[in-house]
Amino acid sequence: MINFNCVGLSAKNMHLFVVFMLSTFVVCETLSSRSVFTNHWAVRIIGGPKEADKLASKYGFTNLGQIGGLEDHYHFHHSRVVRRSTFAARGAHSFIHMDPKVGWIQQQIVKSRVKRYARSDPDFIYFNDPKWSKLWYIHSGDKTSQCRSEMNILAAWQRGYTGRNVVVTILDDGIERNHPDLAQNYDQLASYDFNGNDHDPTPRYDSSNENKHGTRCAGEVAAVANNSHCVVGIAYNARIGGIRMLDGDVTDVVEAKSLGIRPDYIDIYSASWGPDDDGKTVDGPGPLAKQAFEVGIKKGRKGLGSIFVWASGNGGRQGDHCSCDGYTNSIYTISVSSSTENGNKPWYLEVCSSTLATTYSSGEFYDRKIVTTDLRQRCTDGHTGTSVSAPMVAGVIALTLEANRLITWRDVQHLLVKTSRPVHLQANDWKTNAAGHKVSHLFGFGLVDAEAMVIEAKKWRSVPPHHTCTKISDCKTTYIRPEQTLNATISSTGCSEQPEHHVAFLEHVVVRVFIDHPRRGDLEISLVSPAGTRSQLLLKRLFDNSNEGFKNWEFMTVHCWGERAEGTWTLEISDSPSQLRNPEVLGKMKEWTLILYGTAEHPYQSHGSHSRSHMLEVSSVQSTEPTLGIPQPEEQEEEEYNAPSSMAALLPVWPCHRECGDQGCDGPHAEHCLNCVNFSLGSLKSGRTCISHCPLGYFEDVEARRCRRCHRGCERCVGHSPHNCRSCRRGLFFYALESSCVAACPSGYFPDDAQRHCLQCHEKCRHCLHESDRCTACSEGFSLAGMTCVPECVNGTFFNLEEMKCSPCHMSCSTCTGPGMKECIHCAQDFLLQEWRCVRKCAAGYYECEKTDHKIEVKSDPGEERRALVKTMFCCGSDKRSVQGAPVPQGHEPRVFADGNAKLV
Repeated sequence: MINFNCVGLSAKNMHLFVVFMLSTFVVCETLSSRSVFTNHWAVRIIGGPKEADKLASKYGFTNLGQIGGLEDHYHFHHSRVVRRSTFAARGAHSFIHMDPKVGWIQQQIVKSRVKRYARSDPDFIYFNDPKWSKLWYIHSGDKTSQCRSEMNILAAWQRGYTGRNVVVTILDDGIERNHPDLAQNYDQLASYDFNGNDHDPTPRYDSSNENKHGTRCAGEVAAVANNSHCVVGIAYNARIGGIRMLDGDVTDVVEAKSLGIRPDYIDIYSASWGPDDDGKTVDGPGPLAKQAFEVGIKKGRKGLGSIFVWASGNGGRQGDHCSCDGYTNSIYTISVSSSTENGNKPWYLEVCSSTLATTYSSGEFYDRKIVTTDLRQRCTDGHTGTSVSAPMVAGVIALTLEANRLITWRDVQHLLVKTSRPVHLQANDWKTNAAGHKVSHLFGFGLVDAEAMVIEAKKWRSVPPHHTCTKISDCKTTYIRPEQTLNATISSTGCSEQPEHHVAFLEHVVVRVFIDHPRRGDLEISLVSPAGTRSQLLLKRLFDNSNEGFKNWEFMTVHCWGERAEGTWTLEISDSPSQLRNPEVLGKMKEWTLILYGTAEHPYQSHGSHSRSHMLEVSSVQSTEPTLGIPQPEEQEEEEYNAPSSMAALLPVWPCHRECGDQGCDGPHAEHCLNCVNFSLGSLKSGRTCISHCPLGYFEDVEARRCRRCHRGCERCVGHSPHNCRSCRRGLFFYALESSCVAACPSGYFPDDAQRHCLQCHEKCRHCLHESDRCTACSEGFSLAGMTCVPECVNGTFFNLEEMKCSPCHMSCSTCTGPGMKECIHCAQDFLLQEWRCVRKCAAGYYECEKTDHKIEVKSDPGEERRALVKTMFCCGSDKRSVQGAPVPQGHEPRVFADGNAKLV
């Protein structure tokens, strides 16, 4: 018996309410018994924030604001509804469903999202030894290393690329922003806590250190170099942020907000989580998260597209297949796989046709793991799983973006396809597709090569526009019979008859299927391209007993990358029963759709238009133009030749060209004139011609009636001087202050590719990049936070993002990242650093010790650093306690060495 409180409702509204509640009850009965409903809703309302606030108030909700970058979508919360329930909420607030101003509404359901690290063998003993020599995946210099091929990260550093001014954000359970290896690169503007709804992404601490995952991933990307603490990140000069979103209820709203936070500021989003890797789940992003991906690639990075990097999954031991994970299976994400140091398949690795590239990670218990930052300001040498690989690729992409800030989200994927190498990675399914790319279901296109990425990026020309061609099969239900293979075909022209959809050369290929089946795990699905390349879209899954089949599920493959789209595509579906089931119940394929993504032109042979990055290169100037930077012999400009009047009298009579002057001509064409009406072009040696207007690269000398050459690089000018330019040749930019053409804009200016002008940076910026407010160095009194100049705060203060001013640190801090006593970077005078707090006196069981640190100050100009030795007083642990927070084994005593470090012996 349900008792409704309906006081004040009219008879008509009462009837509607009862009908709505009955329909809600029926819907709820059909939902999975495992569904957990929250007191949060996603609502689409046309009319702007004020209209959303009005509707929220009318029905008792609180409007928590727009959902990320999704226009007209709002996050509503109801404080009087149970926070977590197995039933959808019912009550007077439910009338919002029937409000005509509400276009769509969805009560949020808790989603299961699992951090992708391989759980360790509890019997195996780990040792924490944070030394450079332990970073085997960055360099293989030690003689005991079995690493036969590197990812060439060291070589990319040697070319000067360290990720400077690139912003990477880790979507996870938070990051320890005051960790000594992260504090210097921590970026508050790239961070947020969606579990606690504040700006501090610090993890929640507990006895099990459950929330260590995000901090470990962050250290892989941007741990600070040369600070004598733990490790070096792959992009050790990049800005690193953290989004805390996994330590609470994960809903579609939470994911959409996380994926859409500050898309014009954050360059790369790294995620090492996803649905359960249990071998039976089929799940992916909800409607809001899907929109967030699309908005990110269309509008992020000022239209170049946000870059989403994803770990492929750790369900190998459960026979899982990452094609059943809608995040790694998306064309908008870069799905990353893992290899052991010897090139073997790790035990946790999933097979997948959407995997793009691979990095090193852990393997068996005897294989080395990854050294990185850990909770409580420590480090670990036990980071494992495909969780390792996504941040590694995020770091490599940060190096790549430093080499070329103008590459798009698709350019990054093309660069990975072109530069990743199979090397010694061991898989029995390596094949070469029709475009010449070697590819595997285990490792994608191979091991990431950081040096090759930055070299290619430096000279990269953006690929042609992105096209989508869709073709639906005949709507005819076909039975899937056990122990038989169902072959279904679609013939595609690549939409050649529709220029705006024409796909000639492939990137991603997606197959959307609608299949009913009594046991989903018995199915295997393959796709064969017109060129004969076979992609395994799905393998059998032993634990998947679901009878739900696939309802418009999308499988994606990258194995046809670069191939021709036109021809016959074949979908192969086989059913191999793995246990007894009713033989009379057959699977049915109701429909399938082929979606081709790619370009109408060859992506690497299109010379019709130059990318913005290519336009910056002086070498792009054609050979017919003066070579820039090399002194050129000036063309001899003799005075106008005037034929003697006696000679003119002897010339035959014929009509002269209309550009010929009063002295006549010796032929009918403009180059036969003896003088000109308007202007002459050329010299006696090369030949002269009369023209009405001077061409580009020349100015009009009215007095002499000559076209005289502009200074090298000028397209239009008013004189021969380098400061007489009015516009510039291709590859150069017009610097209006000096009326000159330059290959690189001076300090305080940035090149605008559309206008081909040097435009002035914002007054706060000393240098900027592509936008006036996208700073890379700051004016006096300001310091760089990511690519924004904020007021320079003196010691004892920090920049408060919410108030946009310098606010005081806690009294115990000399420098800090926030107002709390746990947010100190260095302690104030008379305070000592005990674990991660500044205290006046050491606690019982601790003693005072001194440590010398290298403090690095980064000045306004990139690369301008000042290193200073800073002595810091610590509270070091005594026996059975800790040395700087690390537990001391029984029977070991701490000693203080000459460098000031307390160590265990």
